[in-house]
Amino acid sequence: KATLASRQRDWSDEDGILAAQTNLANCLGDLGRLDEVLVLRREIFARQVATLGVSHVDTLAAGTNLVVSMNKLSLQNEARSLLRDQLLPSCSLGADHDVTLKLNRELAEALFSDPARTSDDLLEAETIMED
Repeated sequence: KATLASRQRDWSDEDGILAAQTNLANCLGDLGRLDEVLVLRREIFARQVATLGVSHVDTLAAGTNLVVSMNKLSLQNEARSLLRDQLLPSCSLGADHDVTLKLNRELAEALFSDPARTSDDLLEAETIMED
């Protein structure tokens, strides 16, 4: 937290701030503080969208991290919406790119782990994982 606080004093170091926030989110995740992780992941993603645009690989990676946090907190509807409405349509990295594969895997996870899932959701999740 101290590193993040010092980086935030110098707002010209946007990359450093985002790196510090990402590291802090990872540490908080290791401690099981998932609600705090989600807050940070939302902020990181919003800043990436504002500075780089939603289709930039770093933004898509930040979006993937946000969706992982949403899935861990059983926010599957929100995760699916973010993936379907923003991330996947913006991803032009190619079907075999690591980030594209992660986005699709998280969509399958959101579909499969939703307690209100339908048989269509399960079929979609299976299709995603087979592709």
